[in-house]
Amino acid sequence: MIARLVRAQRPERNLPYLPQLDEDRIAALFGLDPAGYRALCQGFDDQARDAAAELLADGAFAARVDRLPFRPGQRIAAVGESTTADRLSWFEILRHVLTLRRPADDLGWENLSLSGCTSTQALTQLPALAFRRPDWVFCMLGGNDVQRLAGGSTRLVSPTETARNLGTLRDLAAGAANWVWLTPSAVDEERIRSYPHFQRAGLSWANADLDEVAAFLAEQPESMVDTRPATRPAEAHQEDGLHLTLAGQRAVAAAVVEALTD
Repeated sequence: MIARLVRAQRPERNLPYLPQLDEDRIAALFGLDPAGYRALCQGFDDQARDAAAELLADGAFAARVDRLPFRPGQRIAAVGESTTADRLSWFEILRHVLTLRRPADDLGWENLSLSGCTSTQALTQLPALAFRRPDWVFCMLGGNDVQRLAGGSTRLVSPTETARNLGTLRDLAAGAANWVWLTPSAVDEERIRSYPHFQRAGLSWANADLDEVAAFLAEQPESMVDTRPATRPAEAHQEDGLHLTLAGQRAVAAAVVEALTD
C-alpha cells in the first residue's frame, strides 16, 4: 500500500506553499525513512525508463520519435490528474523516450499533475503554468469530473462546467505556443463496480461519460490524442478498473507519439 501511495501521490505538488517540505519530510508523511523513500522513487523512475527503452526497441516507433515536433531547449509541461501524476505515467515514460533517443535536445519537463484533480481544481494551476511559460502543454483532465456519487445519480462536475473549465485553462495559459489535449483514458466498468473501496464510497465511472469529454475535446482546434483505444484492453487497468498499469501507461505514451507524428 505504501508503494502504491508513493507512486500516485506527490505532496510537494499539493503543498507548494510549504518551502520546508524536503525529501526527508515527505518520506515521513509516508511513514518511511529517507533512504526507503528515495529507493521507491528511484525504482519507479527505473521502471519508466525501462518502459521507454522497450518502446524504442521498435524501429518504427524510434523513427517516429525522431520526427516529434519538439525543438532543442523547449519546455514541456503536463496538467492532469492521477493518470499523469503517476510516477509511472505516460508523461514520465515520454520524458525518458526523448532523453534516451534525443539527449542533445536538452528538453525541460515539468509535471504539474495532481492525483484526484478535477478540471475545476486544475484552474488553480494556472499561476504555476503561466510562471513557467512552457512551449508545450499536455492536458489530460476530465476523468475525475465524470466521477458519479451516491450510486451514480450525481456527477462531480457537470458537463457544462467541465467544458468551461477546460476552455478557461487553455485560454488563460499564457505563453503556451503548443497545446495538446489527451482524452481521459477508458475505464473497466465491471472492475470498478466490484472494487470494494468504490462500493463503500458509492463511487462509479462510466465510459459513456468519458466519451462526452472526448467529444468536446475533438471539437477544439488544438491537437488531440485519443487515449481510449489504447486503454480498453483488460491489461491496461489495475484491479480497481480506473487507474492504469504500467502496460496501460506505456500504451498511452505510444499513442501520444503516434498522434504527434501522423
